Amino acid sequence: MSEHSPKMHDQKKYWLDSPKNVDKLVYAIYAICAGLFLADLVYHKHPHFAVEEWFGFYGIFGFFAFFGVVMAGKFLRKLIKRDEDYYDE
Repeated sequence: MSEHSPKMHDQKKYWLDSPKNVDKLVYAIYAICAGLFLADLVYHKHPHFAVEEWFGFYGIFGFFAFFGVVMAGKFLRKLIKRDEDYYDE
C-alpha cells in the first residue's frame, strides 16, 4: 500500500454511515410530513379558489407538482443529452 492511501480503520465514521440512523432520519421526515399535512386542520385559510379549501390540498398539489417536474426533467434529459465525448471533439 502507498503511504497516501487511507487505511480502513483511519477513516472517520459519520452518523449517516449507519443504516439505523438513515432509517431514523427517513421516519423523522415522514413524521414531519404527516404533521404538516394534519396541521391543515387547525388553521384558517383564505383561499382564492374553492379547491384551496379542501383538506390537504397544498400537500397533494405540491406532491404532484414535484412529480411533474421530475418527469419533465427525465423527458428533457433525453431531448438535450449529449454524447460522452461531446466536448472532446
